[in-house]
Amino acid sequence: MKQKPYPLEEFFGAIISPFERFLRQTTSGGIILVVMTICTLLIANSPWGQEFHHFWERPVGITFDSWILALSLREWINEGLMALFFLVVGLELKREILVGELSSFQNAILPVAGAIGGMIMPAFIYVFFNPGGPEATGWAIPTATDIAFAVGILVLLSRRIPRNLVIFLMALAIADDLGAVLMIALFYTQAINLTLLEIAGGLLLVLIFLNRGGIRHVLPYAVIGIFLWLALLKSGIHATVAGIILALMI
Repeated sequence: MKQKPYPLEEFFGAIISPFERFLRQTTSGGIILVVMTICTLLIANSPWGQEFHHFWERPVGITFDSWILALSLREWINEGLMALFFLVVGLELKREILVGELSSFQNAILPVAGAIGGMIMPAFIYVFFNPGGPEATGWAIPTATDIAFAVGILVLLSRRIPRNLVIFLMALAIADDLGAVLMIALFYTQAINLTLLEIAGGLLLVLIFLNRGGIRHVLPYAVIGIFLWLALLKSGIHATVAGIILALMI
């Protein structure tokens, strides 16, 4: 005989169940992204915009004895959560390169070529309209594809567009973002810590060794990935690169 749920359990179940069903949908991520973007734009352009900006600049840190890692909320998202995002997308992309739509050279080179064009042309258009003055230094801003929005929109349209087109656009967005990160590192980073870059290179060699050695347990990759993220974060290179590197090594 099935036990009747308690009134409180039934009450919370009635509230939570619709949210659970929504989160299980493949389109939920894209919907949340679009809704939050609209809300953010409304708040940022409201009388509370200044307070909203200051909220994301609040420092949040991790302390271990004398070691401190302090970043603003905005930086934790841009450098931390986006690294996880690139890890997930990079894993999907690697699968496609190995056994999927991008397994042939002809298919793989097309999104890379598209990404190169997607970086050069926006930069050229920007310089054309801003040939001089302090604004001219912002030429790299339009070169990057906002991969989170690109994937979010693709998820919303996933049932209406072919899967190979989704993979192509994901590969293009990742290649484009990698190119933009390299541009920032080469032309905008004031100081690059070469020692930490060497440490990151050593960690990459360890990841390659684990990969070639057939290590399939997630723990060593996770631990080394965290240290790789820290090394890149403090080196002056955008830490999201760690997510892509880790995805390629797993």
